[in-house]
Amino acid sequence: MSDTPPDVLVGGAQLPPPGGRPVRKDEIELVDRGLYIESWLPERRSRRKPLLYVHGELAGSWVWERFLNYFAARGWEGHALNLRNHYWSQTADPANLSFDSYTEDVLAALDHLGPGTVLVGHGMGGLLALKAGERADVAGLVLLSSELPRALRPPARPFELRQVPDVYGKSVIGWETLPEKLVRDHRDLAIADVLRIQHLLGQKPHEAGAARRQMLQGVPVDPTAFADVPRLVIGAGLDRYVPEPDSERLAQWLRARYEPFGAHSHYGLMLSDQGHQQVAEAIRSFLELHRL
Repeated sequence: MSDTPPDVLVGGAQLPPPGGRPVRKDEIELVDRGLYIESWLPERRSRRKPLLYVHGELAGSWVWERFLNYFAARGWEGHALNLRNHYWSQTADPANLSFDSYTEDVLAALDHLGPGTVLVGHGMGGLLALKAGERADVAGLVLLSSELPRALRPPARPFELRQVPDVYGKSVIGWETLPEKLVRDHRDLAIADVLRIQHLLGQKPHEAGAARRQMLQGVPVDPTAFADVPRLVIGAGLDRYVPEPDSERLAQWLRARYEPFGAHSHYGLMLSDQGHQQVAEAIRSFLELHRL
């Protein structure tokens, strides 16, 4: 199955998407941390703020391809981080990784891009964006079905923590099952979308169990750190991982703008063929409102 976006032609030539301009691709390697950042850039530089995309569990820069294309074609440079041991970043022992080490990965990317970057995070990546944003000069914050910080989580039960292996794969998040079942559970995704997600989530366990246990125990976040930062939280009505009411609670806690998408699933927010554009347009409206 090809990973080539629909607007990219064989041979490297590109056509602008509807309503947009041509884009070009680049890459950033942070060798000291073994990180690979996939960058999609407007053909001409603009004054818009750069976007740093942070993925969630078992994922990588591939979850952001539609957004990277959409926003680069409209003047925003986008940089999709691959956390260590994810997708194109350097292989590492996941048993030695944690939520804290992933946070340092995000901070390293922010340091490279410079102050004034907008953080965009999904799932665990949303919580990573919150934690990194406490310590960095960010211009904006966009959270899609973000995992909740400690203040909004119920206390973790000991058996829940014991059930998390030191290294885990897609079976833990319910994606090692029949594609037909996944299509029923994620009604905004086509069978081709589901098969691609299953493939890219990995053929073997590679996620750090320590990071998941830290999330379950609760990662402390200071909401006052974002008092002067424009904030947008997006929830998904079909989300089986982060229920939409939890996203709304997070928005209230952060005093952020809230946008619910009732017909979207956890991955459908970014990856459904039609639905991703509705989400992208809501984010674009937020960015333009705050001149980001």
